Formats: sequence, structure tokens, C-alpha cells
Amino acid sequence: MAKRVVLAYSGGLDTSVAVRWMIEELGVEVVALAVDVGQASDDWDVVRERARAAGAVEAIVVDAREEFAENFVAPALKANAMYEGRYPLVSALSRPVIVKHLVEAARFHGADAVAHGCTGKGNDQVRFEVSTRALAPDLEVIAPVRGWGMTREDSILYAYRHEIPIQATKEKVYSIDDNLWGRAIECGEMEDPWAVPPKGVWLLTQQTETEPRDLVIGFDKGTPVSVDGERLGMADIIAKLNAVVGSYGWGRIDMVENRRVGIKSRETYECPAALALIMAHRDLESICLERDLDREKARFEPRYAELIYDGLWFSPLKKAMDSFIDSSQEFVTGEVRLHLEPNSCEVTGRRSEHSLYDYELATYDAEDNFRHEDSAGFVRLWGLSVQTWAARQGTKSTDGLSS
Repeated sequence: MAKRVVLAYSGGLDTSVAVRWMIEELGVEVVALAVDVGQASDDWDVVRERARAAGAVEAIVVDAREEFAENFVAPALKANAMYEGRYPLVSALSRPVIVKHLVEAARFHGADAVAHGCTGKGNDQVRFEVSTRALAPDLEVIAPVRGWGMTREDSILYAYRHEIPIQATKEKVYSIDDNLWGRAIECGEMEDPWAVPPKGVWLLTQQTETEPRDLVIGFDKGTPVSVDGERLGMADIIAKLNAVVGSYGWGRIDMVENRRVGIKSRETYECPAALALIMAHRDLESICLERDLDREKARFEPRYAELIYDGLWFSPLKKAMDSFIDSSQEFVTGEVRLHLEPNSCEVTGRRSEHSLYDYELATYDAEDNFRHEDSAGFVRLWGLSVQTWAARQGTKSTDGLSS
């Protein structure tokens, strides 16, 4: 049995109750670890005080915003990672960086276990536990919420009895998880997939701007490095684009997705920076990647997104795919222009010193230097197999145009 546990602590109801519950029911010391990945509303002093009030022997906050942006978001962006083609992995991307610090804290504080506050039907239990076992297979993983059998009302009453300061109420509220890459909003009336999301759930995408404008995003080897010519770090670029693009009311996702545990779940997201950057990056690749490389990378991208969603960031396949993706980005350097209008964001231009677009080959004007005479033989050989089939078997076939 574990003696000291490091808990991934959010400061919310479940993890606050989990601190005291593990102390009383398991007889362990609890170190509460909160990781700042760009949450919008957390007061970290309040989070520390709440953890100590619940009984934690230590309450630690780690500022991982730059690390999250550069080492976790940037690789996913280079892969254009969108789960089921739509979701840019807002919550899923933050879990491996949290687990990395969870394991480091366990080593530093001499803990023999880590813990999380996930339920039994969500994706995050998979991400926390698989990532922990990948980094530290010797550590025990404890999931108190999954096993204690308390309802939300029970948990609130438990917190009151133990004088744990919480803000939760008995009424069912939305579940919101946010970081610098975006916000995930679920529960409440949105559990009905036919219901329209209430206007009040949106924060990043409230339309305040109406005047059209352009943004120019600069990339270096697949990573964004500037906005309108101003060099910025990855985290600052994301923050700027969330503010600017979101002010046009663009960047919302409303979808039913397939959870890892087999449940279909109605999810809403707002991630203006993520969607704008992926759109711009993918467009820059269109002029910088050779055709077969571009197509093969596109084939890899859904699988890469699935690995992140399924909690396999720290896996040999993910590592191997990173090598391929990094290699593909060697010449993805240049600029993309985005045009913004209310509820609209679209690419209107792209340029790169490594562009494979050749005007003299593409144009139909006088500057055309394409050797048109080469095409006749090429087309004849390209269609030779079909021509042979048509001559020998096509007239006998019951398919196609023959009768």
C-alpha cells in the first residue's frame, strides 16, 4: 500500500475531496500538484490554500505554459492533429505534460503512487494512467473518484463536513476544461445532441469585431514564429490569435465524438487559435511539400491524432511518427495570410522561399515554359493499361459503359 501519493490537483470539487478521502480511507500523505497550462480563471494562491485546507502536506503549482506550447502543442500542430478530423485535442494534449510533472514530483517527494480525479467513463483516466505507466511503470496509480461511489451531492456534503472550501453547488453545471490551446465545454443541457449550446458557455469566441482585417502568420520549419512580422514565442502567438481570431466569433466546434471507452459524447469546443494555425500550416504545406510526401503525411495525420487522444503520447509509435513529421517540415517555412470577418476566417495567400509552385510551369500566359509536346507520350503510356483492358476485356464486361 502506498504511503505518499502525488495527486494531479485541479482545485475543483473532485480533486479537493480526493485529497481528504485518500488521507482518511487509504491512510496516505497527499502532495497536491497543479500544473498551469494556460487555464483562464485559476487563482493559483486560492488553489494552494484549498489543497492545504483539504489536508495536503504540500501544495505545488508548476508553470508549464511555455513547455506545453513548445513541446506538446507545436508537434501536434506540425502533424495537423485533429481527432476525427475536427477536434484539435485541446484537453488531450495537456494530459501528457501534466503526467510528466506528476511523475517528476513523485520522484522528488519520495512518493510511491500518483493519483488523478477522473471518472470511469471519460478519456482522461486512460491518458493519465497509460502515460504514467509509460514514464514510471513502478508507480502505483490511484483513481479515488472512480471507486468511491459518491454522487456529486455526496461529494459536496463531504467537503462541507470536512470544511474544504469549494465553489461547487448541488445544481448541475457545465464541465469546462481549458488551457492555452482552447476550451472544452460539456454536460448540462448539451448532453442532448439536438440542443443548441447556450450562448453563455462561450468565452473565447464572443464576437466584438466587425471590421475585416488580415493576419499574416510566419512559420519556420512548421512552427509558427511571428504574427504580422512580429516575432513571438509559441505561447504568445496562441494567446494573440485566441484574442484576435476569437473576437470575430470564429473558432467553435460542436460535435459528437467517439470516446476511447466506447461512448459517444456530445462535445463543444472553442479554439480559434488552434483552428486558425492548423488551417494556415496545412495551407503552407501545400506549396512546400512534394506531392507524395504531402499525401503520405496526410495519411499519417489521423493516426497521430488518435494516439494523442488515446493517451499514447509516450509510445514508440508516436516517437517514430514524430521523426517522420519533423523530417517533413524541413522546408515548411514561409508566411500565410488569413482574412478575418465576422464568423469567418480563411486563407487568402501563402508564400515561401522553398515553394514548389513554379509560375512559369503553371501559367497559361506567354511566360509558359512547360514542354507541351512531352504530354502526348506521357498520356499514352499512362492510359496504356486501361486501353489494353478495354481492347481485350472491356467489350465482354457487364460493368461500365459496355452492354
